[in-house]
Amino acid sequence: MTDKEIAEIKRRIRHDKNNIMTLKGCYVSADRQIAKEFSQTVGMLPLEESENLFKVLKKTLSGRVGKNLVDIAFTTEQVSNSDEHRLLMRLRDSELKDEEALHELYGKIIASFPSDECYMIVLGCDKYDVPQRSKNEEEMDDASEEVFRYVLCSVCPVKPTKVGIGFFLDGDKPFRNIGADMAIAAPEIGFMFPSFDDRATNIYNALFYTKSAADDYKASAEALFGTEYPMPAEEQKENFRTLIAETAAQECSYAFVQSVHEHINDMISEHENTHQEEPLMIGKQDVKRMLEDCGASEEHIAAFDETYDSAFGEKTEISPLNIIDRKRFEVKTPDVTIHVSPEKSHLLETRIIDGTKYVMIRAEEGVEVNGVGIRFRKDTEETE
Repeated sequence: MTDKEIAEIKRRIRHDKNNIMTLKGCYVSADRQIAKEFSQTVGMLPLEESENLFKVLKKTLSGRVGKNLVDIAFTTEQVSNSDEHRLLMRLRDSELKDEEALHELYGKIIASFPSDECYMIVLGCDKYDVPQRSKNEEEMDDASEEVFRYVLCSVCPVKPTKVGIGFFLDGDKPFRNIGADMAIAAPEIGFMFPSFDDRATNIYNALFYTKSAADDYKASAEALFGTEYPMPAEEQKENFRTLIAETAAQECSYAFVQSVHEHINDMISEHENTHQEEPLMIGKQDVKRMLEDCGASEEHIAAFDETYDSAFGEKTEISPLNIIDRKRFEVKTPDVTIHVSPEKSHLLETRIIDGTKYVMIRAEEGVEVNGVGIRFRKDTEETE
């Protein structure tokens, strides 16, 4: 799914837009037991409460594609004959009325979700009468040839709120202590099935959400979808760093790493400027050409293919947005860490002076130490 398609579905997750009639789910205790199940008719809830629940579901479609939102692709064999895909279809086709399918899903999540705390599983099923679009991209509400029916699932921690002091208008004690209540937090993981690709139903794909790209939810994804989980964003970044270091070896200078960062940033900017909806992905040959352009020698490039295959897999494509931080350039020693805006990375350089290694920062005016502006003095004055 593209950002545009995800945004179109997100706009529906509110009480006056969607056709979610009932929310289903369960409360899971810290000992991994279902303490309570629920089936809540949305129309019976006060407006504020229904909107808060929809906000929870909407979070399952937030974040960046390729990082927080991971495309899950089913094989043709899985679609025709696999327990995981069959379960998802039962949930969708029954509009969450198949109790056996619901319990099977709860069991998969409980067995694989890495948490020792209480949490809730919340599900909704929506039917979207997809409006056609005119040539100038305007929606025609009275023209539709597609009904997109899909399931949203959110797995949300339930955490106690802090004990505090409250003010009450009634009674002779306006100030009283408020006890700790349990609040539903933003989802840690979730999914949407099927995908909304080219503004149409695609039962060959699902969208898996993780709040943090650094946490390991591989077991949950594989339990739900029965397919190998794509490499998480943080692992892509770490493997790419190793790839650069091993490919450049002794040539891995500050200038080389700086050049790699600039090349990737330029790739991303160019993709943005072309306004392509599909996310930017690069493969082994793209990375190889980039490292050559940045100055890696033929000797080290010769071993690149094997190094890339080991890090990512021969045919794996990676997202450039996952392997660099576009807003920060970091130089780190065991004792000091320097953060600089990438477009100002030229202000830093490395030198060896009298056998000692230095990271040097070019500075003009406006230098502060502990918030105090300082002046530069000549070497002869410093030794007085």
